[in-house]
Amino acid sequence: MTPLAGWENFCVIVGSSAGALIGLQFVVITLIANTPVVPGQELAGDAFATPTIVHFCVVLLLAAAQSAPWHRIAPVAAIWGVVGVTGIVYEIIVARRMRLQTAYTPVLEDWLFHFLLPFVTYATMIASAFVAGWNAGDAFLVMAAAVLSLLFIGIHNAWDAVTYHVFSRRKAE
Repeated sequence: MTPLAGWENFCVIVGSSAGALIGLQFVVITLIANTPVVPGQELAGDAFATPTIVHFCVVLLLAAAQSAPWHRIAPVAAIWGVVGVTGIVYEIIVARRMRLQTAYTPVLEDWLFHFLLPFVTYATMIASAFVAGWNAGDAFLVMAAAVLSLLFIGIHNAWDAVTYHVFSRRKAE
């Protein structure tokens, strides 16, 4: 019995959810593609829209990796660690983009959901990867919490973007 046994349903549920949400994001972007573009909006998209897709893709990747028939936890824990380090580097880039874009002034909620919570989640992945060697069960629970966090952060950010475009931008037009 591997340390990952019994987690198949979890991986299927979060992986399927992430895949569906990735598709939905493309539909939403397509629907708002005809709205007038304001100066600096491209960098704002890089700061606010792209990270949402990245988080959903990370959830899908991790669900797939954790569903593979590993005989030991070390390989999947290594994937967690690499994704965590990559995610932290990416979040630093996102924070820079948030500061540089001029189309929208980020508020506390934006900093929390677009930078701080994802940053902490990716750091948690790194910690989970280190713990996996001597406590696989707890490491997987922490990793599951991190994956769910990214899924919910992505849902929040996608909803926030849609409501911004529907209510704030349309009212301004």
